[in-house]
Amino acid sequence: MTTDSTNQKRAYFYASVVVLLWSTAASAFKISLRYTDVLPLLFFASLVSTATFFMQLFFSGKIALLKTLSKKDYLTSALLGFLNPFLYYVVLTKAYDILRAQEAMTINWVWPIMLVLLSIPLLHQRIKLRSIFAIIISFLGVFIIAIGGDIGGFQFGNPIGFLLALSSTVIWSLSWIYNVKDKRDEAVGLFLNFAFGSVYIFAAILLFAEKNLPCLNGILGAIYIGLFEMGVTFLVWLRALKLGKTTAHVANLVYLVPFFSLVLIHFVVGEEIFPSTIIGLIFIIGGIILQKLWE
Repeated sequence: MTTDSTNQKRAYFYASVVVLLWSTAASAFKISLRYTDVLPLLFFASLVSTATFFMQLFFSGKIALLKTLSKKDYLTSALLGFLNPFLYYVVLTKAYDILRAQEAMTINWVWPIMLVLLSIPLLHQRIKLRSIFAIIISFLGVFIIAIGGDIGGFQFGNPIGFLLALSSTVIWSLSWIYNVKDKRDEAVGLFLNFAFGSVYIFAAILLFAEKNLPCLNGILGAIYIGLFEMGVTFLVWLRALKLGKTTAHVANLVYLVPFFSLVLIHFVVGEEIFPSTIIGLIFIIGGIILQKLWE
């Protein structure tokens, strides 16, 4: 067996593990929010992620890289950490708090389309006419979910929740774009971004939240989210992308996440999955795939 073949199989294995773990994220957020509020949940989750990235630096022998960074590098992390994890996860988790898990999770999957739209002004990329058609298809899916499939009634279920979920895709896309421009080691960047993000979340707790520790279930939920939504999965995903023969072969597996998520949301969270959610998700993912095919 060739080295390339072995690496490709390992890449698919790592990617499959990540897909399964990310599929649990929506259920983990929704269940954890039954036991604690948004900010305490995110604070403990972010601390766990920061510790995870620090351990990665330690065991990979990259701790010394922190000493080589300039003040500008630390300022960059301060800004990126404000976008993600702080602002992104605060907005997204609040959307999970307000909406059904299936709604918040599905709408959050508009981010690849939002990334294309933001790349036009920020990266000066051109967009083809057929790509605009693909984008319209995805946003039609969001519309179907937002009105619960009731096109005749044309009433939004929870406009604030849907606005938050859509806003999270803008924040994530901005974070993605600015992180692409960051040429530092990825593990170093993740550690510093989450370290600064943890500080911002703690400051937000001091300013806006009650000073109570979450119950045990809330803390366990935060640990799970910190490890398997924010932490280990990012490192494993990066490993899968590096081992894969091509990024596309591995990255395409990520489109299984929302469909697996719906299954877990139904059986673990106990939500009835609406036909409008499934139809809307098909439109969203279909638009994303078309846009990639037509690039």
